[in-house]
Amino acid sequence: MPRAGLNPQVVVRAAAQLADEVGYDRLTLAELANRLGVALPSLYKHVKGADALMQKLSTLATAELAAETTTAAAGRSGADALRVVAHAYRSYAHRHPGRYVAAQRAPDPSDPEHVAVAERAVGVAYAVLAGYGISGTAAVDAARMFRAALHGFVSLEAMGGFGLPRDVDRSFDQLIAALDMAYRAWPSTSAQAGELTAGP
Repeated sequence: MPRAGLNPQVVVRAAAQLADEVGYDRLTLAELANRLGVALPSLYKHVKGADALMQKLSTLATAELAAETTTAAAGRSGADALRVVAHAYRSYAHRHPGRYVAAQRAPDPSDPEHVAVAERAVGVAYAVLAGYGISGTAAVDAARMFRAALHGFVSLEAMGGFGLPRDVDRSFDQLIAALDMAYRAWPSTSAQAGELTAGP
């Protein structure tokens, strides 16, 4: 018998917690059903299948990451905004390792909610870059650089890839400083045709 109070939102949040505990790649519908105390077929009343669950989990995680980085950036600009957003990004990856991986999934154009939260997340990067005078098509390249640098660092960190005897926090601060220098020297270009709606 399905557990009382079970609904799609409860299922997705339980999946998010489980992903953080066991790892995104090890999240399965069977494990989730066990966590919720229901038979596996009961889950299909709330999610259409594994891919639909991962889509909803990605939407949830992307919304959370966008909210945390937006809050961090509020009232700040330039190097200060870059620093706090980068640290908020890394903090989220540390606290929610499974959700963080889920947030890397590209939004499905047929899912308006996922597209909207992805645009909010990208919008934080564009707002930071605007503080450097980087806008238009130039912001796409700069935002991709920002995402690649942060994602590369936190992913290597999560895998235990930094083995040299130097404080990892100091290395992260140096990464932010290097991004700041690069953005200060970024060639300014005017916006070209087309709106920046796709994620970097």
